[in-house]
Amino acid sequence: MATLIVKSPDGVEREIALVKRITSIGRDAENDVAVPDPTMPGTAVHIHWDGRDYNAAAHDAADMTVNGKRRSTWRLGPGDRIRVAGTELSFDPAPRPVPTVRPSAGQRLLALETLVRFSERLLGANDLARLLDELIDALLEVTHADKGFLILLEDGEMNVRAARNVGRETIEGAVARVSDSIIQRVIDTRRPIVVADALHDREWSGSTSVVNLKLCSVMCAPLMQKGEVCGVIYLGNDSVVSLFDDRSLEALTVFAAQASLLVQNAMLLDSLRRENVALKEAVSSKHYGELIGSGASMREVYRRIEKVAGTDISVLVSGETGTGKEVVAREIHRRSTRASGPFVAVNCGAIPEALLESELFGHVRGAFTGAVATRPGKFQAAHGGTLFLDEVGEMPAALQVKLLRALQERSVTKIGDTRPEPVDLRILAATNKVLEDEIRKGTFREDLYYRLNVVSIVLPPLRERGEDLLVLAKYFLQKYAKDFGAKVRGFTPSAVVAIRKYAWPGNIRELENRVKKAVVLADRALVSAEDLDLHPEILEPILPLIQAKEEFQKRYINEVLERNQGNRTKTAKDLGVDPRTIFRHLEKLEAERRGQKLPPDEEDDA
Repeated sequence: MATLIVKSPDGVEREIALVKRITSIGRDAENDVAVPDPTMPGTAVHIHWDGRDYNAAAHDAADMTVNGKRRSTWRLGPGDRIRVAGTELSFDPAPRPVPTVRPSAGQRLLALETLVRFSERLLGANDLARLLDELIDALLEVTHADKGFLILLEDGEMNVRAARNVGRETIEGAVARVSDSIIQRVIDTRRPIVVADALHDREWSGSTSVVNLKLCSVMCAPLMQKGEVCGVIYLGNDSVVSLFDDRSLEALTVFAAQASLLVQNAMLLDSLRRENVALKEAVSSKHYGELIGSGASMREVYRRIEKVAGTDISVLVSGETGTGKEVVAREIHRRSTRASGPFVAVNCGAIPEALLESELFGHVRGAFTGAVATRPGKFQAAHGGTLFLDEVGEMPAALQVKLLRALQERSVTKIGDTRPEPVDLRILAATNKVLEDEIRKGTFREDLYYRLNVVSIVLPPLRERGEDLLVLAKYFLQKYAKDFGAKVRGFTPSAVVAIRKYAWPGNIRELENRVKKAVVLADRALVSAEDLDLHPEILEPILPLIQAKEEFQKRYINEVLERNQGNRTKTAKDLGVDPRTIFRHLEKLEAERRGQKLPPDEEDDA
């Protein structure tokens, strides 16, 4: 190690061994080298070892000269003389003889001494953020790493709670500066690891995160709490290979074991505070009864539920399969004046046509073969409450007439009976079809449509719900981890990326089933993309820019046409295009439906 000879204004000389990555020099006692020079700034100079050279830097524009010339920074060489105020510093890169006590104690003694100082500072720390910063700063001092991270497993996610460099500054964008592979190995094995040259190590050179970050020396150790990994300490240096050895790892392990105990109480208090705040936020912003999500589209759904819940108005809930239409219907019922009455659900697409009429209206004994007893239908069962007709678009045409009459007259007649029975109920319906298209095809009655669709609520597909997707994934993971007693804590970063990229054609139902299976089968604390069966080949492909623009243009024209109730002239005016563009767009859509292709000139014009 290099030596700095400090000559004070009173002529007293001291030899200082530069053992730290950064050595601070100034008048204040908090500096690594405190100089009794009243004319010197509180902190005047930093001496920084970058793994190859020592560099001097003036602190806060302090007046520093090197070899008689004013400098703000300087790479130090043999015999260089630094002057600040009345103090002279002479640099010698050759190590000087030192007492034998320190070498015999080694890094373990240095680690324990630093731990003692950290414990003293801990007495004055009353918040976790400051405590963790102090911890990493102390570790950098012990190990000579140039960056350090403390990562905690919280709420099923790896959160970087402290990220520091040797200048005792917080590192921005910390989550992108660590290797997922190395951290995952430590979490899985619960053992510390040291990597001398990660980029050229046969075991780690194939890791994407190691290659992308161009890692050199890395050390990582687990933080344990009640026998479980609650986090990791990750130290690194990207410019020096083989910086860490077994002694460094031993020092880190000793420090990590003690540090786990020191921060445990602070973590518990902080976790309770955050959990309390998170619960309040979840109740107020992410949960609406049994519905979960806080995106703009779901807030519009909640607003409509609030408006219609207190009335007896009929509501049609539409959306793709698996988007939660029945959950919305139950939430409307729960908030209505009929909440104390029954909620009866009928899947019109799952019951054979021959049985559906009996299922809805009931039958009397002997009405048909097998009718051995009189049986009420779902309409009678829902008396005083709510009847939910799921997949109403699948209802046969003949039965649609009887349903319309029942809704108009508020009474039903059992099969084989002649006496109508009055019913007092509310009708909620749901469909994954576009009923306007079914009306045009002649498969759904227009008068029934308007009777059911007094107010419509449209549920967005999962792929269009932004961050709600991850909120739902975490909700299902926590739910099933608790139900099955699994130790799964969260998702790996690659799993989060895959969840965001996948199109989720089965929507919430598919997400729930994939997460449930992963919780049961996962062997690690963090669920991976492979555990979710989200392999790269099933993710939505990246489209060429021209094709992506065409797809966007097609969707956008369709949205504006829908907003203008199909008025082509107004749509062309709103979009600022010639009306012929809209006509050709519609011709192209019709050709695609028929499986045809427009002639090249027409296709280009469209």
